[in-house]
Amino acid sequence: MTTTWKTFTAAPHRVMFLPGAIQGVLIMLWWLLELESSQFGLALPASVVPPGAAHAWLVLYGFFPFFVFGFAFTAVPNWLNGPRITPFAYVGSFLLMGAGAALFYAGIYSLELAVTAVGLHAAGMALALAALANTLRGAAVEDRRHAWAIWAAVLVGLAGDLAFLAWLHTETPLFLALAEVLAVWGFLTPVFLAVCHRMIPWFTSRVVANYVVIRPYPLLWAMLAACAGHAALEVAGLAALTWLTDLPLAGIALWFSSRWGIARGLQVRLLAMLHIAFLWAALAFALSAAGALGLGLGWGWTGGYAPLHALGVGFFGSMLIGMASRVSLGHSGQALEADRYTWALFWLVQAAAAVRLAPDLLPGIAPYRLASLAALIWLASFGGWAWRYAPYFWRPRTDGKPG
Repeated sequence: MTTTWKTFTAAPHRVMFLPGAIQGVLIMLWWLLELESSQFGLALPASVVPPGAAHAWLVLYGFFPFFVFGFAFTAVPNWLNGPRITPFAYVGSFLLMGAGAALFYAGIYSLELAVTAVGLHAAGMALALAALANTLRGAAVEDRRHAWAIWAAVLVGLAGDLAFLAWLHTETPLFLALAEVLAVWGFLTPVFLAVCHRMIPWFTSRVVANYVVIRPYPLLWAMLAACAGHAALEVAGLAALTWLTDLPLAGIALWFSSRWGIARGLQVRLLAMLHIAFLWAALAFALSAAGALGLGLGWGWTGGYAPLHALGVGFFGSMLIGMASRVSLGHSGQALEADRYTWALFWLVQAAAAVRLAPDLLPGIAPYRLASLAALIWLASFGGWAWRYAPYFWRPRTDGKPG
């Protein structure tokens, strides 16, 4: 047991990716039970946290941040040639965030436990932020722009986590709205955009011959500013005007896809995953803009949950499979190749996203039936990913190297 714990805590991606993999399964199992409880004849306890709000927190804070920190703790010190994240910081963050995420399931049915759970989780995020700040301060590389962008986005994520905690205390709707908007538009979307801007052209350059790396910073800043503008408009109750931010986001995302060479990037599966995932960002922004225009102009269609799920399942979920698989393979001594199994899991995520978007894009389709089907497909994908990749996190590297 001591040897397994030592191996598990030997590198930050191990201690963060494992709970993320587990959460990717548990969250959807709980949500599926919630959706189908009447069909299964289950009498679930009366919840004190509304299921929709619980689902939002579990996905936005109880799932994605584990992979965000697992990647950031690994990549940022390498980018900056700065101090490594200490075991105290990454194990401490894992224990606090992991305890909070696990306790939250019971907290759905007990307000005191929910408050404790979110408080523990927020403390873990704060510890992670401090660790990343230490690496930034000690960086030997002058270009810290991507790292600072990620750090600032995580700071907004912590603010959103605390807003959810404030909502649990006060039941003030504004705090819940803040928690959800800040998570999507202030935290996760900026983090994923900054990582893509840094890594997609670099990874492509490692595979495609005669490739020119193109990643203009002004366009990245424009995208991050647009995300902030979208968040501000939503919080101010001006969702009908978010097309002003989302149309430019869609246009810039499409421009990046074209200039990053998506056609040539499809040559290698592990790289193709990243290029295909980024297309979901452009689609999500376009759907969000169309929904806002529909709201403002009084159209019959205003987007529903389609933009949110295009972002969360399509963009975030697909990119997570691609990036987390690459990190897991590379840091376990495996070849950096996506086999047919991993490639199939990636396409299952595409199917889950398409199925989940269908009720909002094709009127007349029963939404709950397709929501349950999408949850089942997600379970197949992330359950399969956890089955294959989770053992890498507690087993030694096959090449005998540390970490």
